[in-house]
Amino acid sequence: MLYPLLGVSFFYLVIFTVGLVAGRQKGADTAAEVLVAGRRIPLWIGALTMTATWVDGGYLNGTAEAVYGRGLAWAQAPWGFGLSLALGGLFFAKVMHENEFHTMLDPFQRRYGEKLGSIMYWPAMLGELLWTSGILAALGTTFGILLGIDFRVAIVISSAMTITYTVRGGLWSIAYTDVAQLAMASVGMFMCVPFVFAHFPSVSSIWSAYQAKFPGSSGFLPASQHGLWFDNACLLIFGGIPWHCYFQRVLSSPSPQVARRLSLVAAGLCLLMAIPPALLGMAGAVYDWHGHAPAGDFLVLPQVLHDMAPRWVGILGLCAVAGAIMSSVDASIYSAASMFSWNIMHRIIRPSEDPGLLARTNRRAIVVLGTVGTLIALNVRSIYTLWFLSADLVYVLLFPQLLVVLYFRGASAGGVLAGLAVGLLLRLGGGEAALGISPLIHYGPDFPFKTAAMLSGLLTTLLISRLLPGGTRPVPWLADQVSPANLAGLRTMNKRSIKPA
Repeated sequence: MLYPLLGVSFFYLVIFTVGLVAGRQKGADTAAEVLVAGRRIPLWIGALTMTATWVDGGYLNGTAEAVYGRGLAWAQAPWGFGLSLALGGLFFAKVMHENEFHTMLDPFQRRYGEKLGSIMYWPAMLGELLWTSGILAALGTTFGILLGIDFRVAIVISSAMTITYTVRGGLWSIAYTDVAQLAMASVGMFMCVPFVFAHFPSVSSIWSAYQAKFPGSSGFLPASQHGLWFDNACLLIFGGIPWHCYFQRVLSSPSPQVARRLSLVAAGLCLLMAIPPALLGMAGAVYDWHGHAPAGDFLVLPQVLHDMAPRWVGILGLCAVAGAIMSSVDASIYSAASMFSWNIMHRIIRPSEDPGLLARTNRRAIVVLGTVGTLIALNVRSIYTLWFLSADLVYVLLFPQLLVVLYFRGASAGGVLAGLAVGLLLRLGGGEAALGISPLIHYGPDFPFKTAAMLSGLLTTLLISRLLPGGTRPVPWLADQVSPANLAGLRTMNKRSIKPA
């Protein structure tokens, strides 16, 4: 027990030190510095912090779980999130950066007004909180298996340390600790694979046994599962775009071109980081556990590290998972706090042009939201339910509205409200066991009802906006279509004023 604790303590000390030292990069308290690091984060740091944010505990554990319990065809997160980052870079990063937004909610408030636009904060905030809670719970589970300690202790310690360096150093601390955590995660995960594979005669024997266990592992699924597979794929691809932790990195880039490139680089790195957990999940699926198989599919990754790797290798794997988890926790907390401090407090509740007040509000919001996320994590029993619930909220409610606000000039306030209501009704109509909601609409076991709810909300927004035009601000969206005078005015509005003219 002593050596694992020493190894994990050393890991935490390194991350905490990096976070505090990196905070010295932070400039004076201005809106741009507090919210988007002064738009000074270079390409290589931006790409690595983007990758680290996406490659979290749910990503690593979820990939191993899918490969272990359902077959390779169901390991959709790696390529789904990879495509999500690529599409975000190609179609969303440039236009968001060119308009010099500070948060993902800025286009909604500029188009529909501060109060109506702020409605989008609630699904965005809930998504971030549920995501934070889910990955903190994953960290607690990993610690419990490998170190034999109460998962609550691990959650509280990790959360407290993450909140501390995030408050002290802001986005710069997050960026540099993400780089360190991603380096540890990649080394730790890749190093575990050969030790685990040493339990088998050859790699080909693992693949043969795996194909025998999952005949559909090459990608062929029964016809009865095509709808569910398609629904999950769309949720990962398109539901992975409207997260402020993604746009915060996009908007922190020095130029729109860098914002686009870092998204594409991060997409490739996310695919690369999925290889070790997929291989470890495959090994766990064909290993003879002698009656001590993981108690649940979601425990397979820590169980493989515990039972199939030498002790010191298991510690490295633990630090890899912990690093991946913490790199997402800090980003998620900071993005939720940034939206609250800028779009809610600074624009609606207490309008002010004092950047010091914005910075103080942001720090307090980090503590409050981080504490709430920790409390949720301490009281949940299902990691992946939280993970998918957060994705559901963002996919069904936010993605169609983000698409509309950026690319459909005729959107109206009535159309937005109607679209949100229809999407939410159809999604909740399918029921949610985790929330105790019984289905009111019986879609059928293989019907892609989440995608249907998203598309229905999108079409409703467009239709009602056509029938009830008006209520939006005639602001041009693409910077290359704005006159120099108007563009200067938009930039001034975003940098200095609270309420647009």
